[in-house]
Amino acid sequence: MQVQAKITTEPHERRRHARVKLSLLGRYMLEDRREFPCQTIDVSVGGLALTAPVKGEIGERVVAYFDALGRIEGNIVRHLEHGFAMTAVLTTAKREKLVNQLTWLVNRETLGLPEDRRHERIIPKEINTIIRLPDGSTAPAKIVDISISGAAVTCTKGTPLGAMIQVGRRRARVVRVFDHGLALEFALPLSFDQFDENVVL
Repeated sequence: MQVQAKITTEPHERRRHARVKLSLLGRYMLEDRREFPCQTIDVSVGGLALTAPVKGEIGERVVAYFDALGRIEGNIVRHLEHGFAMTAVLTTAKREKLVNQLTWLVNRETLGLPEDRRHERIIPKEINTIIRLPDGSTAPAKIVDISISGAAVTCTKGTPLGAMIQVGRRRARVVRVFDHGLALEFALPLSFDQFDENVVL
């Protein structure tokens, strides 16, 4: 994913937040739960401009997800020629995190740092789960963290690298084995609207 970042003040637009020119691939979901691919044009802590195939209605709630930024909710405020602009409704903690993420993205471009392709990871509220091993046996496990594409769990039973197991209700492949735990890649990634602290595997 190519990222080009530059801070622009654009005072003539009277925007309260500095906007960062970014090209990040992601997905968004409209109120009717239809999901579409999208790409950011610019981002600020107050909102985003997206290239998107379906524009939605002005005022419609939209949820967007980007690997580098995570989940952002808001409302459509303006239609663009090939997409729309949306607000970003953020908690104080999420706002501070987004400022740090945008700063890092700009610095990465400026300093020529390598791209980080890892997905955002969170710790869900419910960390207890059950894994089912290839032989059909089950064992209790605890979720260390989770991303849209996988999870790390601690458990008392080991399993071979590459084995397909079930964690909660999701099938996953063991991609790394560590002391008292496993790194798992989901057979099907989480839908981005499921990806928050309330996710239950």
